[in-house]
Amino acid sequence: MKVDSTKIGVIAGSGQFPLLFIEAAQKAGRKIVLIAHRNETSQEVADAADEVLWVKLGQLGKMIKFFHQQGAGETVFVGAITKTRIFRDILPDFKGMSLWNKIDTKQDDAILRAVAGALEKEGIKVLESTLYLQYLLFPHGVLTEKKPDKNQRLDIEFGWKNARAIGAMDIGQCVVVRNRSVVAVEAIEGTDVTIARGGALAREKAVVVKVRKPNQDFRFDLPATGIKTIETLAGVKGAVLAVEAGQSLIFDREATVKAANEAGIVVVGVKELPDGSLDY
Repeated sequence: MKVDSTKIGVIAGSGQFPLLFIEAAQKAGRKIVLIAHRNETSQEVADAADEVLWVKLGQLGKMIKFFHQQGAGETVFVGAITKTRIFRDILPDFKGMSLWNKIDTKQDDAILRAVAGALEKEGIKVLESTLYLQYLLFPHGVLTEKKPDKNQRLDIEFGWKNARAIGAMDIGQCVVVRNRSVVAVEAIEGTDVTIARGGALAREKAVVVKVRKPNQDFRFDLPATGIKTIETLAGVKGAVLAVEAGQSLIFDREATVKAANEAGIVVVGVKELPDGSLDY
C-alpha cells in the first residue's frame, strides 16, 4: 500500500463524535477516508468526509481493502455501535468471520483489540480517538451549581469501587447507587438504559458513577456524557452524575451543565489519587 500521509481513516459509529472528529481533523489539514456503518452512522457524517464506504458490521476485509485503495495508513474508531446488534445485525465477510471465530470473549475490549490488531497487521495504524479533541475530555471538579453532600459523596465512593470492578471484567463502566446499595450495573445495554432502570428502582436521588476501565485504551471510543444523559437522569429524579475526570468525553458541555442545573442534578469530575482516595 502506498500511504498518503494527508489522509486519515475514520471508522464511524453513531452520535456526534464522528462529526466533531472529522471537523477537527480537516482543520488540521487531513483528508477523511470514512468507514460508515449502516443503521449507525448519520448521513451528515458521511457527507462531511472526502471518501466514504458504507459497510455492515463485520465487513473487515471490505474495510481494509478500502483503506489500502485510498492510501490511508492511519485510522481512528469514533462513535458508538449499538452493542445488541451483534446478536441480530452482523454480516461478516470472510476476513471478519475468521477474526470473529478467534475471539474468545465477545466483549468490547476483546473485539476492538482484535480488530485493531488485524488492521495494524495490514499496515493501518490505529490512533487514539481523542486525537485533535483533547478539549472534550471530562474536566476535574464540580461543574454544576450544586455540590455533592456528605451522603452523596459516600455513595460516589461506594459506587466507584463497584464500577471499577465491573470495568475490570469488561462488563460495563457505570453503576447506579442509592444509600450504598447498587441498584443497577451497566452491561451490554449502555449507560442511558442503565440509568433509567436503576433510577426507577431507586425511585429518586440515584447517584450514577461512571469510570474508566483499568488500562483504558484511548484508541477506542471512550464513554461519553451529554444532554441525553442528564435528561435520562432527570427523568428518574436522579441526584448525581459522577464521572472519572480525563477518562471520558463530555459533549455540549455548556448545554449539558445548564440542563443539570435546571434539574438540580450534581455533575462532578472525580480523580482517583495514588492512595485510592477520591478528589473532587
